[in-house]
Amino acid sequence: MQERKLTIKASTLALAVMVTVFLVAVVFAANQNDVIGWLVVIISLGWLLLSAFLVFGISRGAKKVHEQVAGVRADMAKQGGGSTTVVDESTKARDMKLDHSFKIVEVQVGVVKEYLDQDGDEARGMVDRALETIEITAHNARGMMKDGKGSKAGDGEPISGDIVD
Repeated sequence: MQERKLTIKASTLALAVMVTVFLVAVVFAANQNDVIGWLVVIISLGWLLLSAFLVFGISRGAKKVHEQVAGVRADMAKQGGGSTTVVDESTKARDMKLDHSFKIVEVQVGVVKEYLDQDGDEARGMVDRALETIEITAHNARGMMKDGKGSKAGDGEPISGDIVD
């Protein structure tokens, strides 16, 4: 916060110097009443306007950035208690695999719903294969979790079998 006060004081001082230069140029030009003096006034006025634009524009922009940063910090504090989560490539890959597993389960639930009310060996076989696929997929997905507590055998190894999509 101390740096911000120092920056504001420095920019205010620079703007004051530019105003002083402009006023001195106007006084000298008015006293001399020649073209060169008025050119110096025009040049100093240009520099004054440029510095004023920069000081006020940058100040306004810095306030907006500060507000956005404060908003993001507040959002992060609401979501995660202020902690930062680092997501690496292995986490992304695991999340994609889990997402795929959930999609397989959703498809197989649709198969079960479709064939559950039908009679016959074919329908019963489709339901059995879909339930087996759900079981295998759920086991493997739980094995992908960080602690690996999802497997029946406790070894975290994937179950093999035929998955029907």
